[in-house]
Amino acid sequence: MYQPKSSLVHVVLVALACALIALPAMADSQARIVRLSEVQGSVEIDKNTGMGFEKAFLNLPITQGTRLRTRDTGRAEIEFEDGSTVRLAPNTTIDFSRLGLSDAGQRVSEVNLTEGKAYVNWLGKSDDFTLNFSREKVQLDHGAHFRVETSTNKATFAVFKGDVDVAGPAGTVRVSKKKMVIFDVNDEDKYTLAKNFQEDPLDAWDKRSVEYHEQYARGNSSPYGYGYSDLNYYGSFRNIGGYGMMWQPFFTSVGWDPFMDGAWAFYPGFGYMWASAYPWGWLPYRYGNWAFVPGFGWMWQPGGWSSWNSVPTFAGTAPLRFHPPMRPGGTVATVVVGKSGQGVSSLAQSSLFVNRGSAGLGIPRGAVSNLSHVNGQVTKSGFVELRPTTSLSGSARSTGAHDSSHAATSSVGVGRSAAPTGHASAGGHTGRN
Repeated sequence: MYQPKSSLVHVVLVALACALIALPAMADSQARIVRLSEVQGSVEIDKNTGMGFEKAFLNLPITQGTRLRTRDTGRAEIEFEDGSTVRLAPNTTIDFSRLGLSDAGQRVSEVNLTEGKAYVNWLGKSDDFTLNFSREKVQLDHGAHFRVETSTNKATFAVFKGDVDVAGPAGTVRVSKKKMVIFDVNDEDKYTLAKNFQEDPLDAWDKRSVEYHEQYARGNSSPYGYGYSDLNYYGSFRNIGGYGMMWQPFFTSVGWDPFMDGAWAFYPGFGYMWASAYPWGWLPYRYGNWAFVPGFGWMWQPGGWSSWNSVPTFAGTAPLRFHPPMRPGGTVATVVVGKSGQGVSSLAQSSLFVNRGSAGLGIPRGAVSNLSHVNGQVTKSGFVELRPTTSLSGSARSTGAHDSSHAATSSVGVGRSAAPTGHASAGGHTGRN
């Protein structure tokens, strides 16, 4: 096993301790933090800072009192600790009125749908969930999957899976699988059970998102489900002698480090918290340690599940050239680090160029059927051009999000003539080292 020099270890650990260990205490010991796990198009967040809405981006923490809204082109997904999800369609506003723990330690979540359409896939792993819409209330202590839409005239509730009780001024109605109920907002929310289940154009997007999480979250042995599906899609675990089980994203290089792209986001009571720009960048920045493993580079070591880190911790010896991002002072809303979005670029609507050193940055989840295979090609050739069997959405690529309707298998092309400026040709050196 590799043994670093003790003096170097001491210097590095002292520097890291000074930079990162002094974290602000949470204002409420029962506070919880969940994840903004997908962002497409125009999405805005109000972090309850008193500064109003600002642009939202992937992996921002969601805390109690946070509000989210999507515009005409916007979609978003929020992932809870157990892997449950809430997805927002365009022109939707929600707020998280409660994200806490009961006296018994049970997670309690309450969400208010102010306007628009939301999809809820609640896994029901001993957590309590409440959704308020119009003047109705849904309280869950079991798994369910449903769609809800509210406007000034009516509210619609449709169930895909499970039995759900909806309580309101007109009483409580039970809605079963493949059933719908419509509430008349202008008449005391009186309800009518629809004769037929009406599908929505965005049902397919919701279904594919659920299937993505189900497929890639299999085999999770950690106590948390949020972010685990992205680890399996964008990287792989391996057992490293002297370190144990470690995870590393695909498409890394010698000069890559886990803090090349991201942002510091300010939250009342928490201070600045780190939000990674990488699509897999949640669990590795919340729990466990990052370690620089000789011969492998930076790898994440799972663990530390009993505490939530606003910035990650480190183990072992970091390269001398590595400089972790410093937590800013003051109360500025957002401080960007790095040059997010440079890892992947496109020349045409149907192509993506993936570089060694990009670590998955810019690759929409589910866009490629086998990233492990693509990783092998990038390792050999420096970059790869991805040509999906169906065209990629240009707007989705530019925002780091993707509608899975475009995700199928992909062919891999490696060539010199198509390489854009700033990207290595086949066999060349890539990455921001």
